[in-house]
Amino acid sequence: MGLTQALATSLAGLNATQASLGVVAGNVANAQTAGYIAQSVTQVATATASSGDSVRVASVNRLLDTFVQQQLWTETSGGAYADMKSNLYQQLQQVYGQPGSSTTLDATFNNFTSAVQALSTSPNSTAAQSQAVATAQALAQQLNSATGSIQQLRSQADQGLANDVQQANNALQQIANINQQLAGDTAGDSATATLENQRDQYISQLSQLMDIRVAQGSNNQVTVFTGSGVQLVGTQAAQLNFSQAGTMTAAQQWNADPSQSGLSGITLTSPSGVNIDLTANNGIRSGEMAAYLNMRDTVLVQAQSQLDQIAAQMSKALSDTATPGTAVTSGSQAGFNVDIGGLSGNDTIQVTYTDSTHVQHIVNMGVDFSGGAASVAAQLNAAFGSDGLQFSNPSGSIIQILNSGSGTTVNAAAAVSTETSLSGGSGSLPLFTDGGNIFTGAVTASGDQTVGYAGRITVNSAIVADPSTLVNYDASTTAGDATRPNFIYDELTNATLTYSPAAGIGGAGSAFQGTLSGYMSQMISAQSIAANAASNLQAGQAVVVSALQTRFNSTSAVNIDTEMSNLLTLQNSYGANARVMSTVKSMLDALMQMM
Repeated sequence: MGLTQALATSLAGLNATQASLGVVAGNVANAQTAGYIAQSVTQVATATASSGDSVRVASVNRLLDTFVQQQLWTETSGGAYADMKSNLYQQLQQVYGQPGSSTTLDATFNNFTSAVQALSTSPNSTAAQSQAVATAQALAQQLNSATGSIQQLRSQADQGLANDVQQANNALQQIANINQQLAGDTAGDSATATLENQRDQYISQLSQLMDIRVAQGSNNQVTVFTGSGVQLVGTQAAQLNFSQAGTMTAAQQWNADPSQSGLSGITLTSPSGVNIDLTANNGIRSGEMAAYLNMRDTVLVQAQSQLDQIAAQMSKALSDTATPGTAVTSGSQAGFNVDIGGLSGNDTIQVTYTDSTHVQHIVNMGVDFSGGAASVAAQLNAAFGSDGLQFSNPSGSIIQILNSGSGTTVNAAAAVSTETSLSGGSGSLPLFTDGGNIFTGAVTASGDQTVGYAGRITVNSAIVADPSTLVNYDASTTAGDATRPNFIYDELTNATLTYSPAAGIGGAGSAFQGTLSGYMSQMISAQSIAANAASNLQAGQAVVVSALQTRFNSTSAVNIDTEMSNLLTLQNSYGANARVMSTVKSMLDALMQMM
């Protein structure tokens, strides 16, 4: 090897060593920087006729296990989902009160029934009458308050969705920008690695919000998809769209049909302008967004429905008289005949049926009875015929309700008369009202009256003004007559009531039947079990994420001991190359003196 070749070789060695020292220095400086991936230098030997054997830096690489990184992103989504659901479930538990305390819903209900029982033993006592009214008001107010708290939680979830969509759009745009910067970049230097670190940080942020899958492309670029396969970003970012609702009411519910939906779902607009409804298509299955959607549109809606069932069944137990229909068949069809001759005004026809998906429904059908039975049948066919039911008026005041042959089964039917007067001559009375209006639970063209009823239930203002109406059921009620207090107490504590399966108690295929206190116990138990399950899921997911993070850090995080060892090696290499250059210089100086 000539002196010139030796000089070129040592110079190349110094350059390579200097680049490596720069990487080590960067690693040490960023040892505590979140998201920083340790870097290493890849050196390759070169050989040319003019310079002989040499070395050069081929690339600066990040030290990471991409498989573990993908798994970490996946489990991070699951962890964020579990965290958010557990958090909201714990807040929901506070709505029901601390078990055993005097402020729980069942404790307030028991205070009311105890006051009614005391009234039944002392009907003449004005103090007992007033106490019964006061405890009834306390129960109604607690149902109102619980409804407000649940709707506040739904609003909180809706606000969370709005914030998450904003964060996701920012992350998607940043990923697209970095992909564009890396396009065609083959240098593989520290600047490239830094950009990749930044991009991974945004991908990690995105994985907190939703389930994602990342595909590595050419030129250091990546493409990010949802877990369901919808592309989110490449060199261009899709746009997520969401409209925040603000103050939430029980009637505001999401529906896959935009024309019937009272809340916004999450939609995606691709760079080419294609719109995809991610909510309707179940395109977001994990992460914070999925947790918010599940709580806002399913869990909390069901919790509200359970409160509404308590309020509705309590009101109807005191005011309604049901006359069961008669079973009837017509060819292959089966159902019931109901006599509506005595129905008018606020009365309803109650039909229990099981649809083709084996889900049971209990519907109080509200119609205008003034036009006669034929008109009622026509109204019912227009409103409920699409549910697999067929209504007709075979004779007189009879309404015949049959399955239409589409897999629907009619389980029961009844004519329901609702007492609207406090002096109707019986124990029945409208003790509770819908903000002052008679409650029937009717489903009409304007909606289902039961939805959100727990937030509107009040004690009848006429009873508040005259508590003696809890005893006096007509003008001839004798002093000390306990007929009405006994009726109220029996209905509240002993009556077996039927609750809608849609509220989630009793299963979708069969309605829960039991007392009011029994239903409350089932509701609180079910909610407690669900909250515990969410907490257990959170704990388990936290272990998985922590284990993956530790495993990922073991290869990607900066190890100071390793870097110090590398530094010593590079110092020796630098010194060796420097001595070669010094020796070559001395030899060249000597050669010049000889010449």
